[in-house]
Amino acid sequence: MLLLKPSTAAALVVGNTIPVLHTPRFTYRVKPFPVSRTLLSQSLTMANLQKLPTSSSGKLNPVLACSSHEASPISENNENKHAHGVSEKIVGVLGGGQLGRMLCQAASQLAIKVMILDPSENCSASALSYGHMVDSFDDSTTVEEFAKRCGVLTVEIEHVDVETLEKLEKQGVDCQPKASTIRIIQDKYMQKVHFSQHGIPLPEFMEIGDIEGARRAGGLFSYPLMIKSKRLAYDGRGNAVANNQDELSSAVTALGGFSRGLYVEKWAPFVKELAVIVARGKDGSMVCYPVVETIHRDNICHIVKAPADVPWKINKLATDVAQKAVGSLEGAGVFAVELFLTVDSQILLNEVAPRPHNSGHQTIECCYTSQFEQHLRAVVGLPLGDPSMRTPASIMYNILGEDDGEAGFKLAHRLIARAMCIPGASVHWYDKPEMRKQRKMGHITLVGQSMGVLEQRLHCILSEQSHQVDETPRVGIIMGSDSDLPVMKDAAKILDLFGVTHEVKIVSAHRTPEMMFTYATSAHSRGVQVIIAGAGGAAHLPGMVASLTPLPVIGVPVRATRLDGVDSLLSIVQMPRGVPVATVAINNATNAALLAVRMLGISDTDLVSRMSQYQKDMRDQNMVKGEKLEREGWESYLNQ
Repeated sequence: MLLLKPSTAAALVVGNTIPVLHTPRFTYRVKPFPVSRTLLSQSLTMANLQKLPTSSSGKLNPVLACSSHEASPISENNENKHAHGVSEKIVGVLGGGQLGRMLCQAASQLAIKVMILDPSENCSASALSYGHMVDSFDDSTTVEEFAKRCGVLTVEIEHVDVETLEKLEKQGVDCQPKASTIRIIQDKYMQKVHFSQHGIPLPEFMEIGDIEGARRAGGLFSYPLMIKSKRLAYDGRGNAVANNQDELSSAVTALGGFSRGLYVEKWAPFVKELAVIVARGKDGSMVCYPVVETIHRDNICHIVKAPADVPWKINKLATDVAQKAVGSLEGAGVFAVELFLTVDSQILLNEVAPRPHNSGHQTIECCYTSQFEQHLRAVVGLPLGDPSMRTPASIMYNILGEDDGEAGFKLAHRLIARAMCIPGASVHWYDKPEMRKQRKMGHITLVGQSMGVLEQRLHCILSEQSHQVDETPRVGIIMGSDSDLPVMKDAAKILDLFGVTHEVKIVSAHRTPEMMFTYATSAHSRGVQVIIAGAGGAAHLPGMVASLTPLPVIGVPVRATRLDGVDSLLSIVQMPRGVPVATVAINNATNAALLAVRMLGISDTDLVSRMSQYQKDMRDQNMVKGEKLEREGWESYLNQ
């Protein structure tokens, strides 16, 4: 990697080294990678760089050419040209933080070239980018120069020079999302006005310009009152809460005063903060990722749970609000829509980010298409990918600086070491050179069968306790009395045979109804996937449990002292509509377990293979018995 300092002369080094161009204004971080002849012809226009050496294959030597302002026109893509790969467009990203880094990681899988513009020589994305221009992304001249090398321009931070983007769009530069969207999002008050005009549900808000205006807002909205900066507010910056009128002055001062540009929001009595990642392609197509719950600490995203534990109607409402909000903006890319779920089940929009977002980091591991690949697909003009989850549950935990300097690095590395011992955990380290308190340094993603399991694993990581994590039971075997155990033990034997983790518990619908309620309502969150419930006599247990859980329940009628178990069978099969319970023959816990294995096999190829082998073994055993009967005769066979 070469770092080129500003120089007034151009210099070219040929052979096996990197041809280098120095320009008067900019510093570039340049890497040895192949560049097409088209890119070079657009970028190298100085007379002494017209003829570059080529290899025996006819390809140009590796070079990243950085031209002067006057020499290079804005590059235009020839759509008729055949693309060698997914796309030959160079994606220019304004900003090179962790979002840029993860965009570069996603781009490498598709061999899409990503160049970044960032003032820090050692920014997170630099080492992984196709090229890095070291300069400010909110400087007009710099952005114009950077755009000349890119087929499409996008952002990983919205605090950029929007006037320049508007100018570039008029010159034909492809900016995604559009400059008009960036302008709206940059000013949070303008953002609220925009979404209000498009019928998006929001907390009430108003602009304030002096302390009297703030007092009027407090009288109108009551306290606590959320005061926000219009611009440059993110990761907890730019927000202050006044709990009463006496705190207004200090809150305003903390935000930099009224000259900063302030507005207030009525406090939203939310029970959960939700988020939806929405992707829109250049053709206008849109896809939405599953709704997630975000948990903040000191106004910084701390944990993301996917999917959010909310009713289906809330899920649908949140998705609809998010899609409508993004539909009111212009341009392609990924948009993060942050929402409030209120105590009265309303969904209110908090704010929108026109880029990949912290609430979507878990998509790298838990979704078929990560938010970063999706953003690249969208801005380049490729078909959008599948946003659905490929794992039942996921938790993202932000690694925030716990201390400054080396002490903070040591704490973070201990956390990482513990995480790497946990099943289903993936560590992302952003490689930032400086550690500060509350700075986002990386994240950990956990994936697994249930949210309860993942919460337990996260607790192990954070508590510095033993890294031993108990195996989660996939099947729950329950019965009303230990008198049912001689029958129900057969289910446990089958599950052991198939290597399926399970638990065996006594849970009575009549003697311990509170325990039954707790068991049924918590089973899913604990990771249980199927419940086998044995019951005799009135046989209420399977039906009662089925009415309380979304999991499949298999009832095993147990033979009692009277009616030979027929009463239990009839009780189980006579459940009312809407409360399904599967059942098997009387006392046949073996079949109940085999049915549970087949249910689990829907998403477990190993169990399908084991079940096929089990069926083959049964067939072979039957064939052996039949041959023996034919060979020895029935009398000899029975006398053995």
